[in-house]
Amino acid sequence: MAIYTYDQMRKVLKKLGFEKVREKKHETWERVLKNKVILQIRLSHKGKRDIPNGIFYEMLRQAGIDEAIFKEILENDYSRG
Repeated sequence: MAIYTYDQMRKVLKKLGFEKVREKKHETWERVLKNKVILQIRLSHKGKRDIPNGIFYEMLRQAGIDEAIFKEILENDYSRG
């Protein structure tokens, strides 16, 4: 089971079209789908720290993706430089 950081989650969210809409105690990221559904995810400011597994999978659920898509986006980003 891979461990990911909050910074990696931010990179994936940006690639998926999420935008940071709030930055207080936690960051709030949103993406509005074509059918007007709003996906919203809250992230810690912890940057390079690992995301606990339960929280990571909840974030994936909220983003509407699975771990395979997350990994694919990260690998494509890292392979480009």
